[in-house]
Amino acid sequence: MATRWFVTGGAGFIGANFVRGLLARRRDSHVTVYDALTYAGHEISLDGCTRTGRFALVRGDVCDADALDAALRDASPDVIVHMAAESHVDRSIHGPAPFLRTNVDGTFRVLEAVRARPGLRVAVVSTDEVYGSLGPTGRFVEGMPLAPSSPYSASKAAADLLTLAYVHTYGLDAVITRCSNNYGPYQMPEKLIPLMILSALRDQPLPVYGDGMNVRDWIFVDDHCAGIELAAERGRAGREYNFGGECEKPNLEVVETILRKLDKPRSLIRFVTDRPGHDRRYAMDIARATEELGFRPSVDFETGMERTLRWYQDNLDWCAAVEDERHRTHMRANYERRLEAGAEPSADRAAPEETR
Repeated sequence: MATRWFVTGGAGFIGANFVRGLLARRRDSHVTVYDALTYAGHEISLDGCTRTGRFALVRGDVCDADALDAALRDASPDVIVHMAAESHVDRSIHGPAPFLRTNVDGTFRVLEAVRARPGLRVAVVSTDEVYGSLGPTGRFVEGMPLAPSSPYSASKAAADLLTLAYVHTYGLDAVITRCSNNYGPYQMPEKLIPLMILSALRDQPLPVYGDGMNVRDWIFVDDHCAGIELAAERGRAGREYNFGGECEKPNLEVVETILRKLDKPRSLIRFVTDRPGHDRRYAMDIARATEELGFRPSVDFETGMERTLRWYQDNLDWCAAVEDERHRTHMRANYERRLEAGAEPSADRAAPEETR
């Protein structure tokens, strides 16, 4: 069983939850986080980890091969969990270049580092978005053709294919995880659920995309982290593993749940122009992960949402710290004109899609 973990992108939303959970559950573990600390990665999300005596944070760019190599030499890990990525679809539409750099070239650098270290395992964390959009029925199954719709999902699909090529060409010990929409603590406020929570708490307009029938499979972040850990230790090299919450909900239902739980009026919703290439429905078949890894989601949506709402209400200082000028600039660019041109509230419309 792995005791020394190296987590790229470990100061981001999923990364911070993964690292915190690993340190809490496994008292023999040591975790090194390697993170560029961009707009989506914040040292504050890892507060308290250093006190365990089993944690190190290295600031570094995953595309910097020399810095990555030096960090790996110092950490001497048993396993790498590669989470470092640009992950917001809206940002990829505004500017694809950082997504190609980090998600494709960054993954290449990680794979090369692993290739230079025989016996080192890597778990590459991907997304359900690589599969594209589903119709009204069916679920994504590993091995399906990839059909990404956005620059973000295309960059992740490229990283997945590169990983599989390294397994087949060089015999790399690598697995790929693909997960549905996460929610929970430490998620950046540009994403659907924290954006709606914070906007509602501030009695501000809730920006809404589309007709509301975009369906996503929602999973509480702790369940996803448990799946990553299982795949990293038990997964078969060259295998992809789907993780999901088996909880399909239209975006409208998610937003209305937040407003209801916060006792806020539906009139706060403002409908804005949909984004290009907005996938209609995602749903995950998790049979392989259940059969081969023993994975099952354990947190239902109502419980997970209660925990998420409470965390944001109790951690407004964290929210203020991460809502810096980079965040505000993006929000202005993405929503300001849409809100100015928005329609009146309507029971027949709903909210923007969530991303990782």
